[in-house]
Formats: sequence, C-alpha cells, structure tokens
Amino acid sequence: MSKILIRGAKVLGGEPQDVLIDGPVVEAVGTGLPAEGAEVVEAAGKVLLPGLVDLHTHLREPGREDSETVLTGTRAAASGGYTAVFAMANTFPVADTAGVVEQVYRLGQEHGYCDVQPIGAVTVGLEGRKLAELGAMHESAAGVTVFSDDGKCVDDAVIMRRALEYVKAFGGVVAQHAQEPRLTEGAQMNEGIVSAELGLGGWPAVAEESIIARDVLLAEHVGSRVHICHLSTAGSVEIVRWAKSRGIDVTAEVTPHHLLLTDELVRSYNPVYKVNPPLRTERDVLALREALADGTIDIVATDHAPHPHEDKDCEWAAAAMGMVGLETALSVVQETMVETGLLDWAGVAERMSAKPAEIGRATGHGRPVSAGEPANLTLVDTEYRGSVDPAGFASRSRNTPYEGRELPGRVTHTWLRGKATLVDGKLT
Repeated sequence: MSKILIRGAKVLGGEPQDVLIDGPVVEAVGTGLPAEGAEVVEAAGKVLLPGLVDLHTHLREPGREDSETVLTGTRAAASGGYTAVFAMANTFPVADTAGVVEQVYRLGQEHGYCDVQPIGAVTVGLEGRKLAELGAMHESAAGVTVFSDDGKCVDDAVIMRRALEYVKAFGGVVAQHAQEPRLTEGAQMNEGIVSAELGLGGWPAVAEESIIARDVLLAEHVGSRVHICHLSTAGSVEIVRWAKSRGIDVTAEVTPHHLLLTDELVRSYNPVYKVNPPLRTERDVLALREALADGTIDIVATDHAPHPHEDKDCEWAAAAMGMVGLETALSVVQETMVETGLLDWAGVAERMSAKPAEIGRATGHGRPVSAGEPANLTLVDTEYRGSVDPAGFASRSRNTPYEGRELPGRVTHTWLRGKATLVDGKLT
C-alpha cells in the first residue's frame, strides 16, 4: 500500500494525532483521519519524531569492511531511527577525491535504508599538509558540503584558514576534530585523578580547548562556518558560548556517550570505554548536558565508530578508540536529557534532526511533521525499558559500552520517504 495511517501518535511528544502518509510525503496530520485504503499503524502512547540525522558516522567502507559497510551501517541507522547519516572521510582510501565520495554516495543510494551524505577530507590523505579536492567533491554527484579530517586534527593554522576560506565560497563547513597532537602524545584517557591513579597517559582538556579557541577566531577572521566535532569538556563549552556571543558562525556537537559516561569507568581497564576524545569527568558530563539544553551545543552526533572484535578485545594500550552508537543514541538522550527534564521531545527533534540537517544541508530531512513534507519519520516507544544486547545489533561491530545496561525507549518504526525501513523493531 502506498498509504500509511499512523494512528494516535504523540507528535513531538504532544497530544495524540493521526499522520497520513501517501507515497513519499505526509498528506495530512490531524485527529480522526480516515483509514480507507491505508495500512494502519497503531501508535497510541508512542512518540513520533522527524527522522533522525547523524552528522558524524563512520561507515568504514571502502577499506575496512570487516568493521562496517555502508549496508550494515545504514541498517544500524534505520534501527536507531535515522533517515540520514553523514559518513566520515577516514576510509581506505581516504575520501579526499570526487571518485571516493561518489562511491560512498552511490552505495547509500543502492542500499536504501537511509540517505548517506559523504563527508570529504580537508587534507590529502588526512595528513594535514595539503588541501584535498574540496571544490571537486562539492561539485560531484555527492554534493559534499561538510569537510573533516576526523580522527586527526587539522592542527596547522594556515591549512585550517585556507580550508575555511575555500568552503566559504559555496557555503560549506569545516568540521574540526579538536585535538592538539603534541599535547596528546601517548595519551590513553582523560588527564585527571583517575589517570594519575591508574598510571595511564593523560589527555588534557586544554588539548581540545586550545584548538577550539584558535578555530573560532579563524572562523571569525575569515567569515566562514566551523563545526566542532564531539565536544567533551566544560571548558570547551565556555569557549563555544563566548564565540556565539560574539556572533561567530560556530556550531558544536556532543556524543551520547559523553552525556552519560565518565572516566571512572576506565578503572575496569575494559577497552570498550576507550574513545577519542576520552570519557571525561562528572563535572564535564553535567556541563555538556546543560549546554545541549540551552543551545550552546547545537546537536547530538553519534560518532558511531565500529571496530572488529580483535581490535577491542585486547590490552588497553593496544585497543582501537571508538564505540558504536547509532542503535542506542536516542535511548541515551532520553535517559540523560528527557528523563532529567532538560529537554522535551520537541527539543530532541531539534537537536537530533532539524539542526544537524541544517548544518549539513541535508535536503528533505529534519523537516516538520506536517502536510506536504517528506515522510522521513521515526516512531518511538518511550515507555519501553530493556537491557542492551549487542548480539541483536544490525551493525557489523559490537563495541558498545552499554552491553547489559538498561536503557529507556525503543524505536519501533522508521520511514524513509514513506517507505518503511523498520517495522515493529525489525528491519524490512
């Protein structure tokens, strides 16, 4: 059937309404809508949101298909309620040419579980020495607008300035992985009391904060857009807040794991908690939540970083950094932001759909749930509570920090332009 009636859903957490989908668009929103000729989805008590958009996903293809592929990654995205993801450039080969970004873009179109927008590298090979083909990637079929060397920092101020100047011409944005490399040589975890007690190399907050301070000033000087990836410290929040007060065109993201987990977990020496940037202190976590609530931090981005078993199930020092996050992100946000009263569901929709779509220029995503808009939607059973079982993940990797942990909420349905990609919690 081309028509679907979602009956009795709480749109953005509000009063129950019916939503009628006809083909790829929402035809009507109201109460008592007729069900003739439509497939009916009973949604009483559930929350209907616009499809989520992730500005920071690692799909690993090409080159590390043992960790993830575009197919498995987009299936994981649909399971988590996402209808669009932005795929980071640190693949093998690096997505620093029009050819590679077009390959990733077409794989996303082929598999169809969510839209895939490639992110182009800022520098050739992520080496930080020479600008990549920014214009060619933008003009390609992929239409790249976001550029990042994520996994590495663009630490050369001259290169960063040139990148900001270049993307300004077509309204692009540079997404910075803020990590001063000299200050983090040999670093294994957050620098603080826990690192001192464990004898692990410390990763100081200033390594992140100093790069953010430099880059917002560069963005102001150039008059360009800069986006801060996975902001993780209270000090970084204050710098971004100051920059916004000056009118600097800066946006910032926080990951779900930095909203919930702290460096105390590293005492277990379980490499599942090894991530870049590292888990910080409780003070940082609370500052990040407040900043997301008040808009200083604009969005939640997963930094979904899949790794095969052998890269994580080893001694701490040798383990790869990163966690999977697409399938648990909304649950973590519900626990840390909604159930604490810091955000309502409309606020979640703004930070996990509308704003990331705006930053990345994801056409057709992040739109209101209203007549005439694309039917990119996700339905959430917010009353559900259950333990996380990575064996049931759609992702190819299982490196989640939440295994066995009880989290609230479960995505039951996802629609991409009116086509169901997830029905009753099962991929189609």
